[in-house]
Amino acid sequence: MPLARCGAVPSVDRGAVSAASLKFLKTFQIAARRGSFAAAAVELFLTPSAVSHQVRGLEQQLGVALFRRNPRSLELTEAGRRLLEQIDPAFAALEAATAAVRRPRARVPLRLQVPPFFAQELLLPRLGAYSAAHPHTDLQIATRSAPPEPHADDVDVSVTLGPGKWPGLVARALFAQGFVPACAPALLRSSGVREYGDLAGQSLIVHARRADLWDRWAQAAGLAPLQPRQLIRFDTMSAVVDAAERGVGFALVATPLTRARFAAGTLTRVFAHEIGAGESYYAVARTTDAHRGAVRDLLNWLEAEFKPALGASLRERNLACPEI
Repeated sequence: MPLARCGAVPSVDRGAVSAASLKFLKTFQIAARRGSFAAAAVELFLTPSAVSHQVRGLEQQLGVALFRRNPRSLELTEAGRRLLEQIDPAFAALEAATAAVRRPRARVPLRLQVPPFFAQELLLPRLGAYSAAHPHTDLQIATRSAPPEPHADDVDVSVTLGPGKWPGLVARALFAQGFVPACAPALLRSSGVREYGDLAGQSLIVHARRADLWDRWAQAAGLAPLQPRQLIRFDTMSAVVDAAERGVGFALVATPLTRARFAAGTLTRVFAHEIGAGESYYAVARTTDAHRGAVRDLLNWLEAEFKPALGASLRERNLACPEI
């Protein structure tokens, strides 16, 4: 059957919705979320050609193309995007239904996904308060450095960094991400850094995922790109902050994630000038899950705990640091 134009999903006879169709729909969902047949194959324990074959079979059943297969990328067509929006809540409902009929004694935890540094700096110090307020809610917490999507299929609530608008998801704004130059107090005293340009002769610590951040900071400060004596790269923000705290060099550290370290005096701001990242932290859940009691309670707790306490911290400044 020839494939129809990409803009609409034609109706399908009920008889065509077989076990194979459901399997193909799940394969399509994972491939669409991962943006790659190869990545979907890893998750499904299949070969990429098997994933491609199943997606092609679904396209033949529906009579419409779901992906544009570019040489080095996979892109949803308009029909594919609309289909994904429809099946995401359907699969979530199936998972909720199976969870509801499990053995009464089976404990089903609330699944929370949090970036590792957020968990270390902000969540763990407050987790006892949540546990005390919700003593009968089991939690399963996953810390993933760079998840491929803002909200994975196997979690109920996520804390994620991004623009805040994702189809099929409810997003509660927590606080904006920003970056400020910082180092160990002893290094600031011994380095002689007093003006922006003084950083050019120093060791600069770089977060590999934001390799251009120092250049962006310099541009925002009206400087030419810095020429440091040495660059030291780390793949996680926690390693960047730990290295700065130990006097390895100067780093652009995430605020307000490092607020406690500034308050403790183990880190000090070098300059007050901050650069925004154009993204914020959000507490996220599927639209179909957001009104479930435990999910709603956790979303409310995250918003109440972090938004008022940390939202203003981007405006805070270390009064002891030089204001240039």
